[in-house]
Amino acid sequence: MVGGMTTQQWTPPRLGSRYADEFPELSVPWEAARADEPHLVALNEELAAELGLDADGLRSTEGLLMLVGNRVPEGATPVAQAYAGHQFGGFSPRLGDGRALLLGELPDGRDLHLKGSGRTPFARGGDGLAAVGPMLREYLISEAMHALGVPTTRSLAVVATGNTVLRESPLPGAVLARVASSHLRVGTFQFARSSGDVDLVRRLADHAIARHHPHAADAENPYLALFTAVQSAQASLIADWMAIGFIHGVMNTDNTTISGESIDYGPCAFMESFDAATVFSSIDAQGRYAYGNQPGIMQWNLARFAETLVPLLGDDQDAAVAQLTAALDEFPAQYNAAFHTRTRAKLGLAGGDDEVAGPLVEDALAFLSGARADHTSFFRQLTTAAGGDDGPLRDLLADRADGLDSWLSRWREAGPSAEEMARVNPIYIPRNHLVEEALDAATAGDPGPFEELLAVVTRPYDEQPGKERFAAPAPPDAAPHVTYCGT
Repeated sequence: MVGGMTTQQWTPPRLGSRYADEFPELSVPWEAARADEPHLVALNEELAAELGLDADGLRSTEGLLMLVGNRVPEGATPVAQAYAGHQFGGFSPRLGDGRALLLGELPDGRDLHLKGSGRTPFARGGDGLAAVGPMLREYLISEAMHALGVPTTRSLAVVATGNTVLRESPLPGAVLARVASSHLRVGTFQFARSSGDVDLVRRLADHAIARHHPHAADAENPYLALFTAVQSAQASLIADWMAIGFIHGVMNTDNTTISGESIDYGPCAFMESFDAATVFSSIDAQGRYAYGNQPGIMQWNLARFAETLVPLLGDDQDAAVAQLTAALDEFPAQYNAAFHTRTRAKLGLAGGDDEVAGPLVEDALAFLSGARADHTSFFRQLTTAAGGDDGPLRDLLADRADGLDSWLSRWREAGPSAEEMARVNPIYIPRNHLVEEALDAATAGDPGPFEELLAVVTRPYDEQPGKERFAAPAPPDAAPHVTYCGT
């Protein structure tokens, strides 16, 4: 996975340029900044094989040049994508890929996208570069999310550029190569809508339907069907996040995908001590994107998406608004149903009686919140309790176990499945103190801690002897975890 550059001759894959060809209004052809000495830091061999890419070829001189954007494959037209977005509630009409390029579409239709590849016309004063640590963070978190079963962009490689990036101190530069179903965002639609070109919005919607939600094409109103499909995908995604204690940290509309995949792992983290008000982003002073606010924020973002589609639903704009509003009003029920389905599975009650399981779910969440227990450990120790051993759960809760005996009695009467619980309650997540430890070491030139952590969190449900510290919460004297946009 880690290594340098070979001299093997290699022919890069042929990439499509569908998005660049179809939407010149929404993209700018651009070239990546030169990487002086590209050197492989991490390569996802499993993903490469899935994509039909030869891992040895990606390690070669030609392969690394492609992964930093300095060797453009046949058929590709690298572009910086334009989009708008509401950032912390305020609308920015012109954002876009300030330090990224869409290299092209892979043979299976997914995007190959570079992050940290240099300034573009959308850079807004930034240098367009990225450092090794932040790019490894996205690699680590996205691959952990994939292993946890959460829809997400994937990370193919991190390549050090040999260039220096100036932040608070000089840092080694890097480019992340990632793969996604697409990079269409709510912000893409907002940019198109703000242009006043309704035909552009329609073409973009048709593209999104064909690429992500083809069943919508056969609906009586395809654009209303597109909206409801995106809403359904996002309700499911946020339920996934909430079930594993994941906090995205920057749920702007430009980070809300049309595909329903998680994207852009900057100020993100996994909650340890359960608290709905948990925030990790250094700039989210008001807690807009706190853990407990994520479902409501997604509904807000979907409202912004709905606004872009109003002209497509027919000549009667009032009727269009009413239709979209009625659909949007279904989001809380969709989300709650998805979240309760996941929580019932976490309690081993997926096949149980609704009237019994429902109150057990509500009481378990209330108990978890009141005890401020470690989110991941609580559910995993509950899995152990389902097998007959309450000890680890009681040790976890210590003197915060008031009411536990009564709840456990009711829960056991409902017949929880320990096997079912073991499949959905992870042992290992990318715990924040371990992530920082690994990234600091990698930045200093030691990839060992990163490799070890990656290997552990990409097998999140498997007992791994000798890896007990990876399952433990941060020590009491650990500094509060804070992340930053751009990290």
